[in-house]
Amino acid sequence: MTVELNGESLTLAEVAAVSVRGDTAVLSEGSMTAMRASQELKDKLLRDGQTIYGVSTGFGDSVVRQVAPVKAAELQRNLIRYHVNGTGPDAPAEVVRATLLVRANCLARGNSGIRPEVVSRLLWHLDNDALPRVPERGSVGASGDLVPLCYVASALIGEGQVRHGGEVLHTRDFLAARDLAPIELEAKEGLALINGTSFSSAFAAMAVLRAGEIVRLAELCTAMTSEAVLGNRGHFAPFIHEAKPHPGQVSSAAAIFRLLTGSSLAMDHHEVEALTGGLGGDEYRRLNRSVQDRYSIRCAPHVIGVLRDTLDWTRTWVETEINSTNDNPLFDVGSGTVHSGGNFYGGHIAQAMDSLKTATANIADLLDRQLEHVVDEKFNNGLTPNLIPDFDPHEWRAGLHHGFKGMQIACSAITAEALNQSTPAGIFSRSTEAHNQDKVSMSAIAARDALRVVELVEEVVAIHLLALCQALELRGVEDASPLTRRAFALVRDHVTTVHDDRAMDGDIAAVLALVRSGELPGVLS
Repeated sequence: MTVELNGESLTLAEVAAVSVRGDTAVLSEGSMTAMRASQELKDKLLRDGQTIYGVSTGFGDSVVRQVAPVKAAELQRNLIRYHVNGTGPDAPAEVVRATLLVRANCLARGNSGIRPEVVSRLLWHLDNDALPRVPERGSVGASGDLVPLCYVASALIGEGQVRHGGEVLHTRDFLAARDLAPIELEAKEGLALINGTSFSSAFAAMAVLRAGEIVRLAELCTAMTSEAVLGNRGHFAPFIHEAKPHPGQVSSAAAIFRLLTGSSLAMDHHEVEALTGGLGGDEYRRLNRSVQDRYSIRCAPHVIGVLRDTLDWTRTWVETEINSTNDNPLFDVGSGTVHSGGNFYGGHIAQAMDSLKTATANIADLLDRQLEHVVDEKFNNGLTPNLIPDFDPHEWRAGLHHGFKGMQIACSAITAEALNQSTPAGIFSRSTEAHNQDKVSMSAIAARDALRVVELVEEVVAIHLLALCQALELRGVEDASPLTRRAFALVRDHVTTVHDDRAMDGDIAAVLALVRSGELPGVLS
């Protein structure tokens, strides 16, 4: 598939197609015309001697220092060089690819005074898998993602390093080997490349896309948990959730209810009630079991539904951001004027990601509590302690094995880390750059944290699925619903049953890869 960029219609699905699956992207004819027109307006205003921020002036609080047009190009090169001071690990390849794509799309709107050939070079790097090495840390999210985007801009001017074919190469050497000259930036073009939210938006896009998969996996885990503990599927009956009609809650309950269709393990409410034993003619009696499951099962739609509904609006906000002009200044070709503003401020991305990571981290907590009920013999309605095999008491192995006890400990640790990462970043504004940037968004930190939380929750899902498959085997997987049996079979294609205590880190890695592949939701359709 080829994605055509016009600055107005890029979707998150298309971001995934290019950034994850390697599809190509091109600029539309209309976008190239618009970019050329804004470039010509910029050049005219510069020739007329107009004072234009970042074009004929210094940057930030240095706006009061104007330079002659003859110095404009070198000013742009220096802008890039003095921001090359990022730290931390390099951003993942899919995030860098998304950054290149989103920056090209934002510039394609034609308001930024940049030539089409400069923007096309961003897409050339995508097509040729020459990904700039971009450290994750250094952006305060206003004026945009200056530090990380400078590493992208450095690659265009032949500086810095790129990753290609598993190697880290000097960009100038990589270009020379392909008879390609570095871009010679003109006035405003360095600023157009770096003064935007595209790095934050790239992380945000990846977080939203992967959190969407977590929704369906959490619903699957809840259904399998209900089966493992012989739960009450009446908790997911439509009547309950239509009485509190948050769309995400209603959809999540319906999904779990559907997953449990045909199960002989999860029971309808009247079946559970029959197992309680009732009063039997007495005025008081302790029931054989509760008619209600614990909150982590019964209230799962209310937790997963929050993530569903959060994704609805965060997806809209992120798609708006990746289809916006978010640098400064902007050139209005229609009126022949230039405007100074603050579209580089990443507040919407910060707020969206702070909300998303809270909703996603809550899924980790939900599933970790479910796992505790499944492995704990006090709560799992007759399953073995820690899901060990059902040893004969006289067998030598009896008493020697602890099954999934360690897995639950690990899962709890991962959950705690996810919850710790969910602290809002957008509230930690710092006055920077001589108090010119005196209110900033911290969008990059919020978005990076959100993706990290998603990754941790995926690990929780992997551990929980391993335990649930073990539990269903002990319970009798043939009695599970047709849909949960499909998920069970797919997991068992990758890992085997635990018969004796053994290392399970390899199992986690295998199921984590399965979780991230997107295959599991596919078998539930």
